[in-house]
Amino acid sequence: LKYWGVGNENWGCGGNMRPEYYADEYRRYQTYVRNFGGNRIYKIACGANGADYTWTDVLMRNTRRGDRHLMDGLSVHYYTSYRQSATEFAEDDWFNVLKKALFIDDLLAKHIAIMDQHDPEKRVGLIVDEWGTWYSVEPGTHPGFLYQQNSLRDALVAGLTFHIFHKHSDRIHMANIAQTVNVLQAMILTDGPRMLCTPTYHVFDMFKVHHDAVRLQVHLQSGTYTQQGASIPQLSASASRDANGRIHLSLCNADPHRAADLSCDIRGITPSRVTGHILTADRITAHNTFDQPDAVRPEPFAGASLKNQTLALSIPSKSVIVLELIA
Repeated sequence: LKYWGVGNENWGCGGNMRPEYYADEYRRYQTYVRNFGGNRIYKIACGANGADYTWTDVLMRNTRRGDRHLMDGLSVHYYTSYRQSATEFAEDDWFNVLKKALFIDDLLAKHIAIMDQHDPEKRVGLIVDEWGTWYSVEPGTHPGFLYQQNSLRDALVAGLTFHIFHKHSDRIHMANIAQTVNVLQAMILTDGPRMLCTPTYHVFDMFKVHHDAVRLQVHLQSGTYTQQGASIPQLSASASRDANGRIHLSLCNADPHRAADLSCDIRGITPSRVTGHILTADRITAHNTFDQPDAVRPEPFAGASLKNQTLALSIPSKSVIVLELIA
């Protein structure tokens, strides 16, 4: 056993506790979560509900003995909650969901700043152990089971969120989507003997090249996507180098109408070859069904070109792209 969470959502359904009370309960309980043999348990304290920064401050301050923290990780929960249909929505709804998803960047930065005050060595990890989209359940399903569909919009939410997690990877030790099968922003939907992979699944599959790789600095100049007077960045990007020296660049275009031309100056290597895959569709509401399980799936992307140390490509609207560059 590696990871042990001490309580769940203790600020709400886990007891409606005040942070001071939970901190004392955590201190007591973690005493008896002991290591045996060579196994070392990674202890995770219940963290904040969204933007409750006071909870993080109290937990970081009150769960230590001397100069030693009594936890290895502190959790936080944040949902892109939008209680409308997962597949029947207008462009305003597309925009609002992506905007709410991007808010996790500011939220994490503020929690991390508090953690840095109490733990400048960054020994305690931030554990984003519940995140994802939360819509109305599918018509005809039990409301308590939280079964919802998954569209191209959710693929963009996943890609944008991964980039934000990557940005804060010096503090974030773990992130867990809620949940894996048939609940909320699931990667797999089932119906008796039938199964399908959702657009979110495909983004997980495309982004796994960043796993166990070294994050690279990316400086991105992006235009904006504006809807009804509000704006978000049109593009998002992240990059890493794996153990074999291959560079992977992931890109998201949040704009459902406009492509974006990108010229990328690659420093440190001169790549000789670029390949990639793209996830997109003709409609923002596109999703996979049991009759059409491959309506939204990755396809090879051949729209990138190299010239010396410059990568050029046009990123189609409402798309997620992952490129591989080999020296």
